[in-house]
Amino acid sequence: MSGMSTARPEINTLGQLKASGYRPKSVKQEVRDNLVASIKEAKDTFKGVLGYEDTVIPDVERALLSRHNILFLGLRGQAKTRMARDIVHLLDEWIPVVAGSEINDDPYAPISLYARTLLEEKGDDTPIAWVHRSERYGEKLATPDVSVADLIGDVDPIKAANMRLSFADERVIHYGIIPRSHRGIFVINELPDLQARIQVSLFNILQEGDIQIRGFKLRMPLDILFIFTANPEDYTNRGSIVTPLKDRIESQIVTHYPKTVAVSRAITQQEADILAEQVQKVEVPELCKLLIEEIAMEARKSEYVDQKSGVSARLTIAAYENLVSTAERRALLAGNEHTIVRIADFAGVIPAITGKIELVYEGEQEGPLNVAYRLMGQGIRTLFTQYFPDPQSFKRTAREGQNTRGRSNPYQPIIDWFGKGNDLALLHAETDEQYLQKLYSVDGLYGVVKQYYPGSGEREASLLMEFLLHGLAEYSLISKKIAESGVYQFGDILGSMLNIDFDSEDDDDDDMDT
Repeated sequence: MSGMSTARPEINTLGQLKASGYRPKSVKQEVRDNLVASIKEAKDTFKGVLGYEDTVIPDVERALLSRHNILFLGLRGQAKTRMARDIVHLLDEWIPVVAGSEINDDPYAPISLYARTLLEEKGDDTPIAWVHRSERYGEKLATPDVSVADLIGDVDPIKAANMRLSFADERVIHYGIIPRSHRGIFVINELPDLQARIQVSLFNILQEGDIQIRGFKLRMPLDILFIFTANPEDYTNRGSIVTPLKDRIESQIVTHYPKTVAVSRAITQQEADILAEQVQKVEVPELCKLLIEEIAMEARKSEYVDQKSGVSARLTIAAYENLVSTAERRALLAGNEHTIVRIADFAGVIPAITGKIELVYEGEQEGPLNVAYRLMGQGIRTLFTQYFPDPQSFKRTAREGQNTRGRSNPYQPIIDWFGKGNDLALLHAETDEQYLQKLYSVDGLYGVVKQYYPGSGEREASLLMEFLLHGLAEYSLISKKIAESGVYQFGDILGSMLNIDFDSEDDDDDDMDT
C-alpha cells in the first residue's frame, strides 16, 4: 500500500489496515524514500527556492538521505524557514493513526496510554483515522519565555480535577507541542533565543527519542524529524546553542544570500506582490529592476551597514513593491492611465531600505536617510557602466596624453551646459510632459542617449536621460542635491563647491550633496 496516494484511504479499523498490507515507516525513512523517488524522477524538491541549486539544496538532500536532523545556520531572509516547510511535501500524503489520539499514535506501535488501552480493549476493531501530511508539521519560534511545559508537556491539574484522577495517573498529562508532532516534522526557529535550560530538555528527545514529564517514568520513543534555524549573530548578542545540543544535531547547513544580481532579481520578481491593475498601469524598465538589486548588493558590503546582521532578501522585495506604488501614486495624481518608473521614484523606496538594514556606529552618525541615498548612489554608479561608457576612461585618456581624436568625451556638452550656470530641478510629482520638457532642455543629454541607444522610444529615452544625469553626478562630473521633498537639483560641480552657504547650516542638514 503506497502512502503517497492522493485520495484518503477508505480504511476505518485496525483489522482493515492489516488486511491492506500497510507497513509503517519512521518519518525520516518516509522522507528519504520519497526524496529518492523525487531525485530519480528529476523533480524539483524545493520549488521556488532560487540560488541554492548548487549549494544549499544538495546539502539538504544529503542530510535527508542520511536521515539526519538539520540545523539551518544563516542570516535573516535566507529562506531557512521556507525550506523547512517545503520538506513537508516529502512526507506521505496520508498516514493512519489511532482515532482520538492526541499524538498521532501509530496503530502498530502505540505509545500513549490512551492508544495502548484502546488497542487492548478493541483489538482489530480499533478505529483508525487518517492524517494528511499538511497536519504533520509543527513550528515554534524560540523566545525567552518558552517553557519546558510548552515544548514537552506538564501535569494538568484541571484535567485531574475534572476526571477525578490522582496526579500519579498518566492520564493527567497535557502533552506539549513536540509530542503532538509525533510522526511528523517539528521546527524550532531562532534556536539560540531558547534559554539554555530549555535547550537541555531536548537532549533525550534527539539522542534517545524519549521524553520525561514531571517525574513520570515514561518511555515515549517519539518519531520526529527535527529542523532548527539560527542566525550566527545570535551566538554573541542574544544567546547560543549549548554545545551538547549542537552535537546532537547531525547536519548543520549554512545558507547564504544570492550570489549574483540575476538570482537576486529572479527572487524579487517571484516574491513581490504586485497587483494586476498595477502591472497594467506601471511599466518597470529593466534598468530599474537591476538598480533595486544593486542597492541590496551595495548594502551587503557597505561600511555603514552591520554585515553580521545581514541584509534580508525582503529588502529588494519590499523596495520593488514600493517603487511600483510610488509610480502608481504619481500617475493617479496626474490623471495618467499609464506611466513608466523614473529614477526619481526611488525616493519612495527609502522606507523599505531604512527598515531593513542595521547600521554600525558610523552609519548611525551618518543617519539612516543619508545611508539609504548613499546606497542608491553607489548602485547607480555600479550600474552606469553597464549602460554608458565609463566617464573615468575619458579622464585617464586626457591625463595620459593619449590621442583622443575620434574618442571625444560624449558627456562634455552636458557638463558644459551646467558649467554655464544652468541647473535642473526634477520634481517627483511632475507630469510626464513637464518631466520630458525639462530633460530635453539639457544640451547634449538626448544626443548621448541616441548615440548609444538609437532605437529607444520616448519613454525609454527619458529614463536613460535621467539615469545619465544621476550617473554623471555619482562620478562627480555634475552636482546633485537631494531635498527631503523629493526634489533632485542638478548643477555645475564647481559652482556647487564655491557657493556653500555657511550661514545656513541648519538648512543644510535637510539636504544631501553629491
